[in-house]
Amino acid sequence: MLANLPSISFVDTDAANIEASVITMYEAIAGRTLAQGDPVRLFLQAVAMIIIQQRVLINDSAKQNLLAYAKDDKLDHLGVLVGVPRLDASAAETTIRFNLSTAQPQVVTIPAGIRGTTPNGVVFQVSNPVTVPIGDLYGDAPAECLTAGEIGNGYVPGQINQLVDPLPWIQSIANITESEGGADRELDDPYRERIRLAPESFSVAGPDGAYRFWAMSASQTIVDVSVRSPAPVEVELRPLLTGGEIPGTEILDMVYATVSDKEIRPLTDRVSVLAPEAVSYDVELVYYIHKDNATQSQTIQMAVNQAVIDYELWQKSKLGRDINPSELIWRVRAASADRVEVTLPVFLKLEKYQVAIARNVTVTYGGLTDG
Repeated sequence: MLANLPSISFVDTDAANIEASVITMYEAIAGRTLAQGDPVRLFLQAVAMIIIQQRVLINDSAKQNLLAYAKDDKLDHLGVLVGVPRLDASAAETTIRFNLSTAQPQVVTIPAGIRGTTPNGVVFQVSNPVTVPIGDLYGDAPAECLTAGEIGNGYVPGQINQLVDPLPWIQSIANITESEGGADRELDDPYRERIRLAPESFSVAGPDGAYRFWAMSASQTIVDVSVRSPAPVEVELRPLLTGGEIPGTEILDMVYATVSDKEIRPLTDRVSVLAPEAVSYDVELVYYIHKDNATQSQTIQMAVNQAVIDYELWQKSKLGRDINPSELIWRVRAASADRVEVTLPVFLKLEKYQVAIARNVTVTYGGLTDG
C-alpha cells in the first residue's frame, strides 16, 4: 500500500531551477546581465549550491514525518504515536531433552538456569523449570540462547548436547527442536509495516489486519502472515520468516502464545498456527549473450546467475506470490542477456497461505547470438 503512494516533495530541489532563480533575481536587482564567466555569476552559483543542499536537507527532514519515508529514530517516533515500539533483539529458543541415567523412585527437577552448549560454545539456558515424573527416563525443557540475535538460530536436533551445569541423574542432553526465533533489532521495513497495521490492533484480533499485526509482533523474523477462516469460528495463521524461511515449532508456538492472549483473541475464535504450505518448482532456462558483448561475457554470466538467485528469493519472500516466469525473464534480461528461453517454471497461481520454493535449478549459457 505504501509503495503505491505518489512521490512527494515539500520544496523544489532542482539544481537548474534554483541556480536560474538566484541569477535572475540578481540581474533584476543589479540591472545588468551576467556573462558565463562573470566572477559575480560564479559567486552566485556557489551560493546556489548552498541553497540546493539546504533544500535537500529541508525536504528530507519534512519527509521524516511521513511513514513511507521515515527511517531510523524518526520511524521510532512515529511508532510511539500509535503505541507500537520497535522490537528489540530477541534470543533463539529450542527445547532440550534431559536424559536420565536410570529411572528414579522420586521426581527429578530440572531447574531454570541450567545451561547446555553447542560444540562451538553457543550457550542455551533452561527458561522454565521442568519435573521428570517418577519412573520416566527423560524430561523436555524450554531453553533460550544467552546471546540475543541470529547467532542462536539453526542448531538442528542433537547439536546442543553438552551440559554446562552438572545435575544428579542426568546422563546426557540434546535439543529436540531446531533453534529459531533469534533476531537482531527490528529493521525499518518490517517495523514500518507493523506501524501501518497498528490501527487494526485497536480492535481485538478479529479482523485479518489485527491478526496479522499481532502475529508479526511475536517475532521480528516474521515478514508475512496469511490469515484465513477455513470454517466458522476457525482462524488459521501461517507466518513466513525473513528470506522465505519456513518457521519451525518454536516460532509457531511464539505466534500462538501471542494471538491467544485473552485480551487479543475473541472468545469464540479457535486459532491454529501452521507453517506455510510450500509449493516447489524447478527452473530450467537457456540464455544467450549478444555478440557485441562478447568481451563482457564472463561478467554477464555472473550477473545472470545472481539474477536467478535473486528471483528465487523474490519468489519466496511473500506468501501467495504466484510462480511467475515473466519475472524471471525480466531479471535475466536486465542482467544483459540478449535472449532467454525458459522451459520451467510455468505460471502457477498460489493461494495466500502458500509459498513458492525453488527445488532444482538449471541455468545454461547458450553462447553468443547476433540478435
